[in-house]
Amino acid sequence: MGKSVVSANLAVALAKTGRSVLLADLDVGGADAHILFGQLNPPLTLTDFLSKRVNRLDEVALPVTSHPNLRLIAGTGETLATANMAYARKKRLMNHFQRLDADVVVIDIGAGTSYHALDFFLMADVHLAVTTPEPTAVLDLYRFIKLAAIRRVLASFLARSPMSEVLSNRDFTSVEEVMDVAGATDAEGREVAVAAVQSFRPGLIVNRTSGRSKINVLYLRKILKDYVGGDLMLLGEIPEDPTVSESVRHFLPVIEFAPRSSAAESLLGISAAAEQLITACASGQAVQPQREKETETSAPQSAMDVALHVFTTHAWKPQRSPSGLYSNQPELSETAPKPDEIGT
Repeated sequence: MGKSVVSANLAVALAKTGRSVLLADLDVGGADAHILFGQLNPPLTLTDFLSKRVNRLDEVALPVTSHPNLRLIAGTGETLATANMAYARKKRLMNHFQRLDADVVVIDIGAGTSYHALDFFLMADVHLAVTTPEPTAVLDLYRFIKLAAIRRVLASFLARSPMSEVLSNRDFTSVEEVMDVAGATDAEGREVAVAAVQSFRPGLIVNRTSGRSKINVLYLRKILKDYVGGDLMLLGEIPEDPTVSESVRHFLPVIEFAPRSSAAESLLGISAAAEQLITACASGQAVQPQREKETETSAPQSAMDVALHVFTTHAWKPQRSPSGLYSNQPELSETAPKPDEIGT
């Protein structure tokens, strides 16, 4: 529930600034954000929209009575139909997200690297990844961002007639592989691919940190820059704090349950950094939050937790999948998403 706690507190903090905020739980098949607000049996959920019992997505957006600027789209129930959403149904859902009336939509996405998770992540304007200090987590983080970058690059070619057919018949394990095929097939293809990667800027929130588990975030940033093409942006860290579990049991965001707790203060700082990114995005600027750190720090949970979205990019020079983000870890090899599955 770590990512849901972060997403819920982030949504509440943004709503407190006077913005109209909508928190949408897209952890398909494993939704729990509604529980954090004490809505154990919400009258309407995402399932009602997906099954067409209601026609518009905003019809299932429920007001959160304790927060006048906040609404909640409760996630789907645990059914095979919703957990294994068909492409046409996912496409309809993504199109309706573009029509929602809100200043900010915070999307709580499920862990893992499924097409659903990648496409819901990529439809955002600001991307944030939430993870915890577990050794396997940094590999999951790298894997998720790499596959998201591949999927983003492939999506950039769907409207280019010579590229679409070539790329739809290939499977890719790296962004560089897509670059090579794009450049060999279309004179402008590589430039399009580079632009797609350089405009992709995810950021990192490190949850449940302690002094026991450390990795070098600067090294992780270098790995992502060299092998994916982006520079990781650290928005902040949330320390291990028992107050968070207490707040969940009381169905309250920790920033309200215990505003002076270490976790609450960190979440409020992260919210301020996220607000800078939202403002910059709305004005078309590229601004780095002031909370970004240039030092070694704790980082990433064994499952990739995704909440909203951010990143800075430099010169392109990926070569091969890295190993050794943690010692004695194997190199990664993932199957890239297929272009005909990409939601745009």
